[in-house]
Amino acid sequence: MPPTLPPTLAPLAADAHSVVALNERSREIFKHIVDAYVETGEPVGSRTIARKLNGSLSPATIRNVMSDLEVSGLLYAPHTSAGRLPTDVGLRMFVSGLLQLGGLDTDERQAIEAHCHAAGRSVEEVLTQATSTLSGLSQCASLVLAPKMESPLKHIEFVSLKPGRALVVMVSESGVVENRLVEVPADLPVSALIEAGNYLSTRLAGKTLDEARGDILNEIENSRAQLNELTAKVVQAGIATRTGGSANDGSLIIKGQAHLLNNITALEDLSRIRQLFSALETREHMLRCVDLVGHADGVQIFIGAQNELFGMAGFSMVVAPFVNAREQIIGAIGIVGPTRINYARIIPMVDYTAKLVSRMLGQ
Repeated sequence: MPPTLPPTLAPLAADAHSVVALNERSREIFKHIVDAYVETGEPVGSRTIARKLNGSLSPATIRNVMSDLEVSGLLYAPHTSAGRLPTDVGLRMFVSGLLQLGGLDTDERQAIEAHCHAAGRSVEEVLTQATSTLSGLSQCASLVLAPKMESPLKHIEFVSLKPGRALVVMVSESGVVENRLVEVPADLPVSALIEAGNYLSTRLAGKTLDEARGDILNEIENSRAQLNELTAKVVQAGIATRTGGSANDGSLIIKGQAHLLNNITALEDLSRIRQLFSALETREHMLRCVDLVGHADGVQIFIGAQNELFGMAGFSMVVAPFVNAREQIIGAIGIVGPTRINYARIIPMVDYTAKLVSRMLGQ
């Protein structure tokens, strides 16, 4: 098994404080504070840092540096006379400039690969397993926006349900099966449904529905399709099943929300968790995942109140795109957790999972 390559990180959102120039002493102290925060979630005092530095700096010197970092907007004191915690701005600067990424160990890679293996499964089943595995390994909520018929179609057919209603069954080359109900003429013979399915399967082969729609409608309009009137109506109903939808429409899968309840220490934490659950269940928020990752190369990290999806302090999102066989971004997978997540471990985990899913979808 080749070693896991370091993930490519998309730049974090520009911030006036994200380019604060720190000297070597300030960087070291700041890094120790962030590391302690990720580990414990508790404020860190100067004496604790002095011990970690083996007495090379006095607590008084460390307090002066911490005060400067606070003025720069990278640290804050949650209580009077308390230690310091990193601000959201500080965390963004740390992740974008000071973080040393870890790597996945063999067990983690094997766990992700075993659960995502595509043999005998639909794409949605693979993505569901990938999401569950990410949630379990990260102990955070995990989410994926699964593609809907973005792959070229392999087959389409119509199944009569009752007079005036039919089921459109579309099978993509990547294995996704999608069913849609359509209205058809009440007196439609079964032969017209078969003819419509055969006609569309021939013209859609190797193309997405969006790619072929214009040519098919033009052929029908100019009477070149050799279809009778009833069959032509069925064809038009079939290719209209996604008209008006977003190009990024897909099914949202979320797993592991309960993990977010594990570190609640106050009522305000519970209130924020409830707000986050509400945001996760709001489809419009999550359908923006592909838009957010589609304009940058690699893993994206959204930290705290500047998180474009939630606009809430206290939470972070690490998300990466996955692509189809034509290298087109068709979905996104990632995790949502508290701002004190272990970025060094979770970033390569999300990156590896996204690349694995892309490889499987390209097979």
